Amino acid sequence: MRVFVLIGAVAAGLAVMAGAFGAHALADRLTPTRLQTFETAVRYQMYHALALLLVGWLVSQWPAWQVRGAGYLFMAGIVLFSGSLYVLVLTDTRWWGAVTPLGGVAFIGGWALLVWAAAAR
Repeated sequence: MRVFVLIGAVAAGLAVMAGAFGAHALADRLTPTRLQTFETAVRYQMYHALALLLVGWLVSQWPAWQVRGAGYLFMAGIVLFSGSLYVLVLTDTRWWGAVTPLGGVAFIGGWALLVWAAAAR
């Protein structure tokens, strides 16, 4: 599905921008711990943006519901995991940290669905 390639490419571009923003605009304004948290959000966003590009290609090779499901879980994971960390760092609102594990579960679920799709093939 094109949506996975489109969203993956947008998410990758945004990850590059967020990484540059963190390195240049936030480096002197955040504690090392908060900057490291921001960098973790960027890194996981990029990993899963690339995973979305893979899913976009795999959908044409393996039109299984598990592949599409993995893509949707990767999108949810980017929003919940990386998004909650961005908000946590930029607003210093700690309760957003409670949302982050939901994104991690979405990422794990996406990878599990890709394993399932490959094993069932």
